[in-house]
Amino acid sequence: MAGSIFGKSFTITTWGESHGPALGVVIDGCPAGLPLAEADIQVWLDRRKPGQTAIATPRREADAVRILSGVFEGRTTGTPISLTVENTSQRSGDYGEIASCYRPGHADYTFEKKYGFRDYRGGGRSSARETVGRVAAGAIAAKILGTMGITLCAYTKAIGPVAISEERFDREAILKTPTAMPDYTASREAEAYLKSCMEEKDSSGGVIECRIGGMPAGIGETVFDKLDANLGKAVFSIGAVKAVEIGDGFRAAQARGSENNDAFVSRDGNITKKTNHAGGILGGMSDGSTILLRAYLKPTPSIFRRQETVNRAGDNIALEIRGRHDPVIVPRAVVVVEAMAALTIVDLLFENMHVRMDAVTDFYTGDRALRPL
Repeated sequence: MAGSIFGKSFTITTWGESHGPALGVVIDGCPAGLPLAEADIQVWLDRRKPGQTAIATPRREADAVRILSGVFEGRTTGTPISLTVENTSQRSGDYGEIASCYRPGHADYTFEKKYGFRDYRGGGRSSARETVGRVAAGAIAAKILGTMGITLCAYTKAIGPVAISEERFDREAILKTPTAMPDYTASREAEAYLKSCMEEKDSSGGVIECRIGGMPAGIGETVFDKLDANLGKAVFSIGAVKAVEIGDGFRAAQARGSENNDAFVSRDGNITKKTNHAGGILGGMSDGSTILLRAYLKPTPSIFRRQETVNRAGDNIALEIRGRHDPVIVPRAVVVVEAMAALTIVDLLFENMHVRMDAVTDFYTGDRALRPL
């Protein structure tokens, strides 16, 4: 199966299925000397694991990570890092009835057309559970970024018709509300809305916003590997995402140039911008201001109400899905968006290290150049 590798200089390869023995990821290109323990990764995995709130699937998984390679005496060795997370709460029997038909909104039909057969237990490789490996790798990428003062903050901006208020923005609330909203009032309203969805055997979509601060200017390439293009690909690779915005996004199409352009100003000898309609990216490269990204996620396709579909023989049938499913994907996907953003930025930062001759010569001939023992 192609397409399970992400990145060029800092690469990850995820593996495993929703109902297999385990899932995991192999990270290649991580520099030696980064302090790393399983606890550093576990805190990220705990943000996405199921069974924690009333608006998440009741499937309970410990999602305990194990480092199999690439770390010695608490530091990365520069060799591939292999991480694994065991599946411990599969109920494959819940999916027996959909083995010969196609669930609306899922990848059942397209997966079978591509490969000739499919793992129908929870969606197999197409399951949201695949993101375990991405989040584990993203924890390492975020730790690398932290050493450079680059920060990431992702949160739920909206669930269905309920959106947060910037006036009530509280970063601590992201980890305390079941919706991952930085607004306690909006979270309570969203919870009530989701309760009504569940009572009607339905689900909801929503919006995730991610802010990236501390970025130096000039990160990203000018043509095919633009920072916004790579961020878009990274976030679009998350199963439920149907649209991505940078900065003003869709609103930019309705603005005039005089409204959309961000004026440059000099403050205390530093070049900055008066506004940030561009979302921190110009010409495919970071401009030094906060990068603002939004992901729009569709409603959970696994709903418990009766739906129309067909079976392999082409017969029209009615389907009622069983199993354990989230009424909304958004809260648990917040950390996935954050992880994919971190992976994208680290990859482009590493790629940027050899674009200027003075940087290359300084690395090999400067005061901190590599020297033989």
